[in-house]
Amino acid sequence: MRVMAQVAMVMNLDKCIGCHTCSVTCKQAWTNRQGTEYVWFNNVETLPGQGYPRRWEDQDKWKGGWERTRSGRLRLRAGGRLQKLGGIFANPHLPEIGDYYQPWTYEYKNLTEAPAGEDLPTARPVSQLTGEPLDTIEWGPNWDDNLGGAPEHAVKDPVVEKIREEVGERIRFEFEQSFMFYLPRICEHCLNPACVSSCPSGAMYKREEDGIVLVDQDRCRGWRMCVTGCPYKKVYFNHKTGKAEKCTFCFPRVEVGMPTVCSETCVGRMRYLGVMLYDADRVAEAAAVADEHDLYPAQLECFLDPADPAVIAAARASGITDEWLDAARRSPVYDLIATYQVALPLHPEYRTMPMVWYVPPLSPVVEAVAATGSDGEDAGNLFGAIDALRIPVEYLAEILTAGDAHPVEAVLRRMAAMRAYMRRINLGEPADESVAAAVGLTGAEMRDMFRLLAVAKQEDRFVIPAAARSEADALAESHPLDDGCPVAGDGGGPSRVMLNLSPARRSA
Repeated sequence: MRVMAQVAMVMNLDKCIGCHTCSVTCKQAWTNRQGTEYVWFNNVETLPGQGYPRRWEDQDKWKGGWERTRSGRLRLRAGGRLQKLGGIFANPHLPEIGDYYQPWTYEYKNLTEAPAGEDLPTARPVSQLTGEPLDTIEWGPNWDDNLGGAPEHAVKDPVVEKIREEVGERIRFEFEQSFMFYLPRICEHCLNPACVSSCPSGAMYKREEDGIVLVDQDRCRGWRMCVTGCPYKKVYFNHKTGKAEKCTFCFPRVEVGMPTVCSETCVGRMRYLGVMLYDADRVAEAAAVADEHDLYPAQLECFLDPADPAVIAAARASGITDEWLDAARRSPVYDLIATYQVALPLHPEYRTMPMVWYVPPLSPVVEAVAATGSDGEDAGNLFGAIDALRIPVEYLAEILTAGDAHPVEAVLRRMAAMRAYMRRINLGEPADESVAAAVGLTGAEMRDMFRLLAVAKQEDRFVIPAAARSEADALAESHPLDDGCPVAGDGGGPSRVMLNLSPARRSA
């Protein structure tokens, strides 16, 4: 057993309101400079929909992630070294700017500097890449926002195309019959990252101390194999610097015990950060299981109980400090993933073993049951309505469990049970322990799960050890603020201080 630690995230989709505050704050913090106009490290998609970039889930086209060979080994979908060498200067499996969107701004000077006259000045849209006027704006990073049921967008969702014959009439894009929910996405910081293995120059790496995947800007040669290799399409090419960039999990903040920008500014308070301990010796085996339906339980088995004395001893032998072990024991992420088992990975069939997990959304089931004249909060009625939810379980399963509906149904049953169990308590009635037992939990676990998912404070949602507080303090002392802004590089973009992510602490 080789114990390693990873800072992971869980997002509760039941609480996402689609406000895009996370996207805007991330954009302002990391990608508000020349060369990254089209880049969104964090974006929120409306599902069903095409996403950003368009149809990023279509791996038959983009060749992202891993595939299992007949011999049981893993290989990159995009091919091995010889194939990469053959396409190193002309990679055919890359999204074009049209798949993302043509970034634009407006000629605001026409509004503020136009001479007085009878003509009404206008601010035409212009491309941020070429500076040329745009006749029409046809797509954007959030173009189909709140249009999950619109036939012109939803039918092009690769997941809908895959399960349409199976689900049939349960996916209908008609007024009052459609469904939608929001899916915030960042880099998954996977345990088995395909982007790292795809990079010919070794610029992509996974940090040993916290599992964050970064890009060494000095070693990057801009070949963009990492863009192809990432099945989530969360690696981007900076056309100004000629380098690859991606979500850094706000590592300068995480290193001093602060949450990521997207987490701290989330209006719905639906993000959770914490430490997960895992057995690094099991990762390759878990990612290569034969049946895709076994990928989720296989990854779940890689995670280790931070309260187990054997795990604690092995972690200390691996160099994990007591501070990290304490954070792992208090981790809300571990509770949601392993204890209550209500969080699921995004597209485990890509075999990258992602570390950003999701609590699936529970459709407005109470209202649907109440409309039939029954008690919408009764546990029995809620359990019976799971199969008739407006959001088809099969659709959620294709996104979160490689098509296996049973884990999704189990999560939805637990969420419905929590609602029924806590309703009795809030009404002053005796707790019904049979409701908790029906979904494999105790009453105490049910109350703890409710506290974490519904009313948890910031210190409960974000449990991050300070990995390098002393190093950060020393860096701050060596670069006083009155010496000038450290991110004032050429062209107004971040300087080497910000972008050169040192490879000194790479994972073995």
